[in-house]
This record gives sequence, C-alpha cells and structure tokens, in this order.
Amino acid sequence: MLALLALAGCNQTHSPDVLATVNGKRILASDVDRVYKQTVGDTSQTPSNEQVQIVRLNILHSLIDDEILQQRAAKLNLVATDEEVNAKLTDYKAPYTEEEFNRKLKEKGLTLEEFKKDIRRTLTRNKLINKEIESKITITDAEIKRYYDQHKSEFNLIEPQYHLAEIVVTNQPTGQVNNLQNSKATNDAEARKKMQMIRNHLDSGEEFSSVAMSFSEDPSTSSNGGDLGFILETPLKTSHPDVYAAVSKLKAGETTDVMPITMGDGKSSKVVGYAIYELIERRPAGQGQLSDPRVQQSIRQQLRDSHAQLLQLAYDEMLHDEAKVHNYLAEDILKKGVQ
Repeated sequence: MLALLALAGCNQTHSPDVLATVNGKRILASDVDRVYKQTVGDTSQTPSNEQVQIVRLNILHSLIDDEILQQRAAKLNLVATDEEVNAKLTDYKAPYTEEEFNRKLKEKGLTLEEFKKDIRRTLTRNKLINKEIESKITITDAEIKRYYDQHKSEFNLIEPQYHLAEIVVTNQPTGQVNNLQNSKATNDAEARKKMQMIRNHLDSGEEFSSVAMSFSEDPSTSSNGGDLGFILETPLKTSHPDVYAAVSKLKAGETTDVMPITMGDGKSSKVVGYAIYELIERRPAGQGQLSDPRVQQSIRQQLRDSHAQLLQLAYDEMLHDEAKVHNYLAEDILKKGVQ
C-alpha cells in the first residue's frame, strides 16, 4: 500500500497554469505573462518560440527568487503594512491626475490591486534586505586606509573628472523603462510636460536621485538614481560639448536646465528626448589624499557596494538551499526539447 501511494505521488501532474511552486506556493502562467508583456512590450518583429521561452524562463527565475524573499520576510514579520503601501501609492499618484494615473495603469495592463500588490512586494523586499544585509555592513577606518594604500594610483587623476547624474525622458513611443513610477512619455508633447514636472520636483527640493529613480527613462541608470559615475574632462568635452559647457559652470549639487538630446549630425539631427544633469562632484587633477573626505567617501561607498553584493549573493544562495522549488516550465522544456 505504501509503495502504491508513493508511486501515485510521483505520477501527480501539475495544472498547466502553474509554472512553478516555492514551498508549495504557486507561481502562475498569468504572473509570468504579465511581466512578459511589460518587459517585451510592442515590437514590430515576432520573436521565435525559442526566444519567447528564454525570456519566460528568465522571468520565472526572477519570480521564484522574489517569492523566496517574500516568504522569508513573512517569517520575520517584515511584510509591508497597508499604511506603507498606501503612502507609497500616494507618492506614485502625486504627479498625475486621477484620469492620467488610471490611463498609466491601463497602458501597463495593471489593475489598481495588482499595482498595490507590486508595491507591497517591493517595499517588503527592501525591508528584508535592509534588515538582513544593509544593517550588517560596517566599514572601518582601517579598511578604508588599507583600500587606499592598495589602490592609491586610482586617486591620482591625470585630468579633472566630473561625477554626474542624469534624468532622461525620451519622446519615442517605444522602449522599456525601469523607473519606480513605470512612467514613459510617448511623444514630444508628453516628454516636454514630463520634464517640466520633473523640474518642478527638483525645484521644490526633492533629491535628484529620488526623482531619477521615480521618473528617468534611461533603464541603465534610473535604478541607481541616474548616477553616471566619474567622467574624464577630455572625453566629456569631446563627445558631449553641450553637456560639458553646462556642467562646467555648476557647483556640486547644482543641476542644469532641461537640455535636448539629439541624434544625427548637422541638418539631419533630430531631438529624441530631454535630460537634466546634476554635478555631484568635480575632482581636480593630481593625487587625491586619504585625508580628503571625498576620497574617504568614495572608498567607503565602493566597499559598501562590494560587501552588499557579496552578502546578497550568499544570502540568496542560503535561502535557495532552504527552499523547496519546483520549476515545471523548465521541466516541460527539457522534456519536449527545442521546437
């Protein structure tokens, strides 16, 4: 009898709408499809079945990772409260009228409840990482000195450097964004209006990095507050003379006016978007000394980022080891082969 029961358990099939389970919690095909639409969007080219499955597998992998973190947060009583979710929702809605906000949700294929669910999961994940990882990172003066001694040449600048951040809005209807508001202008009029709204946020005293994370449409920089890192003066002056001319007049912490982003040369050039730049820091040429607070802060941030990356990887692996994950989509693909 026990053998028959065991055999029956092995032959159980999953519902076709269930693509994976994490400790028994189901991840549905509809969850993957929703993210797929947001990720791929409208495209003129029809992807092959193989390309579609690669994207869906990657999405499912991310959803599995997130579900593991969500379950861990629940065990530690770190799930975001209704008050926290509603406060963040209010922040998201602030730049728009009710009609505009509802239109944005519709464009993303989201209901209000789905959007609030996404907010809750993001806030929950952040609370977990802050408690389990960020709070455990301590950078000592000895570590900073050791890093400086080992990388002293990195702080010997052959020419001035500009540490810049950007907020970008394009006037193109296509393209994916990675900002907290899921905000995307689709034409020039919308882009101009959005940039004016962003300018108003900055003029009211909001942090540049916060505004960039909420609204910038450059997927490569929006998630880190628009940070472009340090740029040498010569390539900045050569490749982007208009940007150099603007930021070279700024003091640290100041921002440029709204600047057009153009594509092409001469008569054929056209405006494809708009940008605002912040000068975070200007470093003069010469050997930076450890006594310089800017050098210390730069090292501290590099060490913190490195520590956080290592701890995050280790933490994720630990949680994966403890979790019972069943990826039915991966199993089905391997079973059927490439078609």
